[in-house]
Amino acid sequence: MNKQSKQLTGAMLPQERQTVAVVALIAVCRMFGLFALLPVLAIYAAGLEHATPTLIGLAVGGYGLTQAMLQIPFGALSDRIGRVPVIVFGLLLFAAGSVIAAESLDIYGVIGGRLLQGAGAISATLSALLADGTRHEFRTRSMAILGIGIGSSFLLALMIGPVIAAAYGVRALFWIAAGLAVLAGLLLIFLPRGIERPARPPDRSIRAAFRPDLLRLDLYIFILHVLLTASFVALPFLLSSELDLPLGSHWKIYIGAMAASLLGTVPLVLADERRGKSATLAIAIFLLLAGQLMLAFLGSTSTAVVAALAVFFAGFNFLEAGLPARLSIQASGEIRGASLGVFSSAQFLGAFVGGLLGGQFIGGGNPAAVFLVCAVLSGLWLLVHRFHKSRE
Repeated sequence: MNKQSKQLTGAMLPQERQTVAVVALIAVCRMFGLFALLPVLAIYAAGLEHATPTLIGLAVGGYGLTQAMLQIPFGALSDRIGRVPVIVFGLLLFAAGSVIAAESLDIYGVIGGRLLQGAGAISATLSALLADGTRHEFRTRSMAILGIGIGSSFLLALMIGPVIAAAYGVRALFWIAAGLAVLAGLLLIFLPRGIERPARPPDRSIRAAFRPDLLRLDLYIFILHVLLTASFVALPFLLSSELDLPLGSHWKIYIGAMAASLLGTVPLVLADERRGKSATLAIAIFLLLAGQLMLAFLGSTSTAVVAALAVFFAGFNFLEAGLPARLSIQASGEIRGASLGVFSSAQFLGAFVGGLLGGQFIGGGNPAAVFLVCAVLSGLWLLVHRFHKSRE
C-alpha cells in the first residue's frame, strides 16, 4: 500500500490529531468560563442592584446577542486573513468582558461584561480551523472529539462552578474565565505548521452559506440553545427554592444527570455513524421534549430531576456534536468559515433568546412554567423535523 493510500484509510495523521487536540483544548478552556457561570449566574444576578426577572435572563443569555452578531463577520474574516489572528482577538475580548463583569457591582455592569464576553465570537473560526486541518473522511470524528471536549468542559463546569461560587463567590468564576482565555491563546503555539485555508474564488459572497439545507441546521441549533439557556435560568431556582439544595450541592444533581445521559447519547452517536439517517435526530429531539415534560410535571424530588436532566442531556449532547459535524460536511471549503459563522450565530442567538424567555416566564416564581414552554417548543421542533423528513 503506497503512502497516499495509507493517508486515505486507517487512522488520522499525527498532524490531524495534533490539530484536533489543540482546537479542542482551546474550546474547552473558553467554554468552561461560560459553562461554569450557567448554573449559578441567575441566583447571583437576582441579588444585584436593579435586578429584575428580565434583566436576570439578559445577564444569563446576553453574551449570545453579541456572539450572534459577530460570528458571521468573524468567520468570514478568518477566511480572508487567517484563523489564528481572529481567534487571538476574540480571546482578548472574552478576557476583557470577564474582568468587567467580575468588577461590576450592579446588574447593568454584569450585563455589559457578558455582552463583551460574547463579542469574542470565535466558535465558527475554531470549527473552521478544525475542518481545515483534517481530511473529509475524518471530519465527523474530529467534530465529535471537539464535541466530547466541550461536553466534558460542560460537565466539569456544572460540577466545579457551584462549588467555587459557594466558596469564593461568583466573581471568582469571572476571573477564572479571564485566566482561561489567556491560557487558550497560548495553546495556539502548539498548532502544527502548514494548515492552509481553502482557496477562495474571486466572488467572496457568502450567499452560499444561506442554502436551505444549511439554514435548517441553523434553525435546529438555535432552538437547541434556546432550550438549554432557558432551562438554566429556571434550574438554579428549582434546586434552591423548591428542593432546598444549597448552591454548593447543585453539582451532585448535574454530575448524576450527565453520567446517566451517556446511556442515551452513546447509542445515538453509534447509530448515527452507521446510518446517518434523520431518525437519530428525531429521537434526540424527542428526548429533549421528554426531559422538559418531566421537569415541568415531575420535578419535585432530586431523583426525578436527575432522571429528567439525564433524558434531556442525552438528546442535547448528541445534537451539540452532531449538528456542526453535519454542517461542516455539507458546507463547501471556500465558504466553510462563513457557513459555520451563520451556524454559530444561530446557536448564540438561541442562547440570547433563551435567556430572555427564561427570565420572562420565571418572573412568576414558577420554574415549571419555563420547562413547560420549553416542552412546547421541543414539540414544535419535532413536528417541523418530521414534516421535512416526509418531504425528502
